[in-house]
Amino acid sequence: MIEQLLTDYLAGPGQLRQAVAGMTPEQLKMRPIAGKWSTLEVVCHIADYEPILADRMKRIISHDQPTLQGADENLFAQCLCYHERDLEEELNVIEWTRRQMARILKQLPSEAFQRQGIHTERGPITLQRILELTVRHIPHHVKFIEEKRRAMQ
Repeated sequence: MIEQLLTDYLAGPGQLRQAVAGMTPEQLKMRPIAGKWSTLEVVCHIADYEPILADRMKRIISHDQPTLQGADENLFAQCLCYHERDLEEELNVIEWTRRQMARILKQLPSEAFQRQGIHTERGPITLQRILELTVRHIPHHVKFIEEKRRAMQ
């Protein structure tokens, strides 16, 4: 099960790259669906959260029941200049963060995936559960990117 999770974890950046392939800078910044983020904002959101999720995993691996701080995605989007950021740079952050984290995770014994941290909003959470949630994060957002692309046609 962990091996499949790691395979899926590493496949996420490629799925995201494919979802945004061929989009112009203007298309990346369009908000074709009222009240929803642009595609670039979605990619920046993922790029901002990948290091946070990796940090949470690293803390669980290295500390006994560490506190895992929550974060407000809407504040990030409002304050972190998403439309001024570079798509390729953001995609690279995602890819390299996952490569580094996967290398670490592959070396762990299976029992390490049951180690827990204490999330400030969700309570106790295992390393495996954070990995599962992280694996689903990109596919979850790719659906929204595909929806935006259809709305632009």
